[in-house]
Amino acid sequence: MLAGELYDSRDPELLAAAHRARRLMAEYRSVPSTEAAERTRVLRELLGEVGDGVWVEPPLYVDYGENVSIGWGTFVNVGCVFVDGNAIGVGSQCLLGPGVQLVTASHPLRAEERVSPPEEVAAGGNPYRTSTAPIRIGDRVWLGAGAIVLPGVTIGDGVTVAAGAVVTADVPPNVLVGGVPAKVIREL
Repeated sequence: MLAGELYDSRDPELLAAAHRARRLMAEYRSVPSTEAAERTRVLRELLGEVGDGVWVEPPLYVDYGENVSIGWGTFVNVGCVFVDGNAIGVGSQCLLGPGVQLVTASHPLRAEERVSPPEEVAAGGNPYRTSTAPIRIGDRVWLGAGAIVLPGVTIGDGVTVAAGAVVTADVPPNVLVGGVPAKVIREL
């Protein structure tokens, strides 16, 4: 999975990791915002790395959590989704607006490659084929509300991504991008 090869998301080891993540997400949601130390403890158990001063507003959704790292001083607003079948690295001093999605998973475009044959599914196999590619977000990046970052994308330091943008390709440092698909609007 981490090598970007097709994998079975219903593998018992992956299902155990997903169930663990769901338990910890529920625990995180239940901790009052006034109990910052306890929230940080749960978040550090859920995610691979969490820097000092990170604040995540629940609900947060992750597939596994262990493939996510968030740098110091980053703020993640409500309803963010990290589909972390591969590494998701969020830099320091970033702002992620409400509903941001960081999606490392993808599926083959052709149905005959994407959908498993019925006999494989009947034998307990996964009904669809999935692969992943890592996402890297630089330092001091602002991802506006509802922005979506797709598999394999790297976003440079100091970037602002407009609300609702769909980032399908790498973004150089210190630019404003927006649109679907996102394009450089201007340098910052």
